[in-house]
Amino acid sequence: MFRRLRALDARTMARLPRLELPGVAQHVVQRGNNRLPCFLDDSDRLGYLQLLRQSLLASGCELHAYVLMDNHVHLLVTPPEAGGVSRLMQMLGRRYVGAFNARHRRTGTLWEGRYKSCLVDAQDYLLACYRYIELNPVRARMIESPELHAWSSYPHNALCQTDPLVIPHPCYQSLGPDRHSRAVAYQAIVREALPDHTVQEIRLYLQQQRALGRDEFRSMVQAKTRRFAGIRPAHRPTSRQQMPCK
Repeated sequence: MFRRLRALDARTMARLPRLELPGVAQHVVQRGNNRLPCFLDDSDRLGYLQLLRQSLLASGCELHAYVLMDNHVHLLVTPPEAGGVSRLMQMLGRRYVGAFNARHRRTGTLWEGRYKSCLVDAQDYLLACYRYIELNPVRARMIESPELHAWSSYPHNALCQTDPLVIPHPCYQSLGPDRHSRAVAYQAIVREALPDHTVQEIRLYLQQQRALGRDEFRSMVQAKTRRFAGIRPAHRPTSRQQMPCK
């Protein structure tokens, strides 16, 4: 009995509230269970995007960038209130799993646990996350350039194609006075390869679900959430009890 209670308590403590603030963008990733595909064909992808649009409208969240890969999804979303992204992902995940299982005559889980997310500092990192997300198929060597991937926000952000899912973030809107000039400026930004250290930084903060940005940004997040917002070392120091005797 005590073992079960301790195990339950450990799981409860591990599930701390997510870092969420109203009006602050979040980079979200959700993966298929065991890295298996969560989309088997284009009908699955179309169905997911339809459910994503419904869930965005219901939650009030704004989507700025996205990409559908074979076994995972990246979204860049701004919630109107704390908890908005959680509601979005719960609604979307539940509805899509039901539709996917019914269509493919399967049962059981589809996603690999809870989605991961990190807050994004608009001043220095927002457009980097745009690029990170839309260049995902290029980094995976699926295609040579982002316009060749049909299932992302790149055509909307860079090619002036209309995508009803996408609402431009103010940082994107600041690229130019009109839609065409913004698209041209964004194309130029995308052509500049993301530095390796920026790619690694985005991945690390997303993995640890922290606040990606300047020190001032993390300090603001910590003050408002009363939670640590920086990343922790990969290997924590050994406790005194575990240290060998000198």
